[in-house]
Amino acid sequence: MKIGRITISDRAAAGQYADLSGPEIERLAGSWFGGGTEFVSLTVPDEVPLIVAALTKAADEWECDLILTTGGTGISPRDVTPEATRLVLHRELPGFAEVMRMQSFAKVRTAILSRALAGVRGRTLIINLPGKPSAVRECLEILGPAIGEGLAHLRGEDPHRTTPPQA
Repeated sequence: MKIGRITISDRAAAGQYADLSGPEIERLAGSWFGGGTEFVSLTVPDEVPLIVAALTKAADEWECDLILTTGGTGISPRDVTPEATRLVLHRELPGFAEVMRMQSFAKVRTAILSRALAGVRGRTLIINLPGKPSAVRECLEILGPAIGEGLAHLRGEDPHRTTPPQA
């Protein structure tokens, strides 16, 4: 299992801000898939061409099974993660974002401002996550079974013989 995690933040890319969400992604996903999990990570500023390049590299060159991004999904002018992600996806999976917004909305009423999305590029599942570590955790906890089944489908495995990840 190879997982790409991409932190999208001007401040983290400039070294002005400690990335806390990326390590949280690794902690949770590592617990799902065990010791054989390889992580590759990138931190890029909120620039569409740089995000597109990072996603493409992780999917096509590094052949990641799963790419989890964190940050840049809000409505500020610099939040461009969904626009960049849409450019690299072959197929969108709107259910992931819908469930994340519903789950988050139950706790934080402003969660409906999230523009996160998810989809597939080739055999890689790509999911945009929020930038806050607690929101990353909440979202991944509810997405675990769907991520496991989605990865099984992309690999051509029987999803009913695969144990879904549990956060």
